[in-house]
Amino acid sequence: MSDPAEHLDCYLVGGAVRDALLDAPAGDRDWVVVGASAAQMTKLGFKPVGRDFPVFLHPHSKEEYALARRERKTGPGYTGFVTETPVDVTLEEDLLRRDLTINAMAKNTNGELIDPHGGAADLKQRVLRHVSPAFIEDPLRVLRVARFAARFKPQGFSVAPETLQLMKQIVESGETDALVAERTWQETQQALAGPAPAEFLSVLRQCGALARVFPEIDALFGVPQPAVYHPEGDAGCHTLLVLESAARLSSDTRVRFAALVHDLGKGTTPAEAWPRHIAHEQRGVDLVKALCDRLRVPQDHRTVAIAVTGQHLLMHRLQELRPETVLKLLRKLDVLRNPARLAPFVLACQADAHGRGAAPSEPYPVGKLLKQYCEAARSIDLTDLAGSPLTDKARGKEADQRRLTAIRAVRKAWANGNRA
Repeated sequence: MSDPAEHLDCYLVGGAVRDALLDAPAGDRDWVVVGASAAQMTKLGFKPVGRDFPVFLHPHSKEEYALARRERKTGPGYTGFVTETPVDVTLEEDLLRRDLTINAMAKNTNGELIDPHGGAADLKQRVLRHVSPAFIEDPLRVLRVARFAARFKPQGFSVAPETLQLMKQIVESGETDALVAERTWQETQQALAGPAPAEFLSVLRQCGALARVFPEIDALFGVPQPAVYHPEGDAGCHTLLVLESAARLSSDTRVRFAALVHDLGKGTTPAEAWPRHIAHEQRGVDLVKALCDRLRVPQDHRTVAIAVTGQHLLMHRLQELRPETVLKLLRKLDVLRNPARLAPFVLACQADAHGRGAAPSEPYPVGKLLKQYCEAARSIDLTDLAGSPLTDKARGKEADQRRLTAIRAVRKAWANGNRA
């Protein structure tokens, strides 16, 4: 079977080239095609899939092949561009429009590196540097650079000072206000999935973007907390520590997102009430809902975040709670019907406990206790109530009494040291 790409002037570009030089695991491979038209690509069997500019899928490998292109800024936001793909666009022109030098390298079909902007040198120096002054035309690059900083922080990468300055200019120009919700969430979720998600927030704060994109999180910095419970410092510092802890505990972005937003209510505490934050959980739930609405956060992430925000303090005190309060908590978490919701809730609460200066390996016994409470309450036999002459209200009351009996038994065993 012949390869239709043999008839084209193709170059491997972007992340595949970068990661190969870093000896990182290979991901998706993307190609740029120089000197070809859309009609030629279609004739060779490539399937068009691009919406904003001509991108095609290889008929056999299904890898993406994009026509080399130029872009002109015509309006605000990352969508305010006109894309042109005439056959005279060179590879160097195509690479010039990319965000970072480490993403602006290519290899020809012989494996030879083409690096007009010094990306290989920046890889060695562990620097995230913009390719050209056109960097400031696309506000999405603020989020992308912050995401790359989070992704590559374990390898020692940092943002070049001159690139950070351009990011500040983008923010000050108001361009970040034109970011659409879907792309903002996409970049955020990818950052949360990486090895150092707290760095994403730190870089956004350094360039001023945190206040524009996530004002509820930015409001936490400089807000004091009771030192006896929070030796780590203010609510913003605590949030970053909780996010770091969540990243150690779980790769689940639901857990990490919940850790990020769990204390938003502290940002609305009146200054005269500091350092205490009475009822910040209830205020926080409303803020989390509003943030999720604004960014169109998926329902599974939203559900965990709201549960953790509203119930994390109660969770920390689980060993002290009356059986009736435990049952109410289980109902609020909806784990009697949906036990799969238990694990992400517990992990995010554990991250909060460890984000207070505690050692990462410190145990979180209430996590096991909540699981035992849930299992006991779900295991009771209610089959005899189905055909009972009791009213619905009476059946519900009887079911609750049986659940409370099971919860009391767990509580007693726990108090006696039986925590298997």
